[in-house]
Amino acid sequence: MNTVTVSENVSFGSGRLALIAGPCVIEDLDLCLSVAGRAKDICERLGIGYVFKASFDKANRTSVDSYRGPGLARGLEILAKVKNDVDVPLLTDVHETWQVEPAAEVVDILQIPAFLCRQTDLLLACGQSERVVNVKKGQFVAPHDMVNAVRKIESTGNQRILLSERGASFGYNTLIADMTSIPVMQETGYPVVFDATHSVQRPGGQGTSSGGNRQFIPALTRAAMAAGADALFIETHPNPEAALSDAASQLPLDELEALLESALRVFEAVR
Repeated sequence: MNTVTVSENVSFGSGRLALIAGPCVIEDLDLCLSVAGRAKDICERLGIGYVFKASFDKANRTSVDSYRGPGLARGLEILAKVKNDVDVPLLTDVHETWQVEPAAEVVDILQIPAFLCRQTDLLLACGQSERVVNVKKGQFVAPHDMVNAVRKIESTGNQRILLSERGASFGYNTLIADMTSIPVMQETGYPVVFDATHSVQRPGGQGTSSGGNRQFIPALTRAAMAAGADALFIETHPNPEAALSDAASQLPLDELEALLESALRVFEAVR
């Protein structure tokens, strides 16, 4: 398997657990600094590589009235401040090809949302940026078909690729996390990240917003570690119920350390 190096202290597929974590959306600078600092401290104690994530725009919100984020310019300013002050690598989503170049000037990993994992122009633009590209597997895509997204990015000469499992659609408003997708996607030769918080979503399940079953995050996390996932993706917030996006599925920040301790034990046991 290819090892994807992000920074001196963070790599994926190296045999060391890595974590991508942060609030779903950028709410303000103080929240991002607080979460990044706390998560970094936890990961340093546990020997886990850490990447901070937050979105400058959530373009796929259920309702037109939902908070989307501060936008590209202000969002990148906040992310740059987090990188400078906390000294952590960054990940953010891009939804349009024109967002790729400015985002790549600030962040270390460009993420393609699940709904957009087949958008050829976006995959190519991210590949051409030479940044690490994390592709979320679409809820509608078979794990073995993600090789097509990989080949599109590879066509640009970029082999710094991550694939993420985040559940598959199962009827209306329900997702199922198929753990066999982890070894299947690893057959592409690239590390696989398990998205523990989006996998417990109930998309659109509350009419004008998505619901979720956060009580299942620990069980799915441990199952993914047992299945051989190379890294974890966890959206976390000090007060999820008050979060401006994905309030029902984010992990309380106070629970992050215990969850990672448990995950790490399983990760190390199966290696």
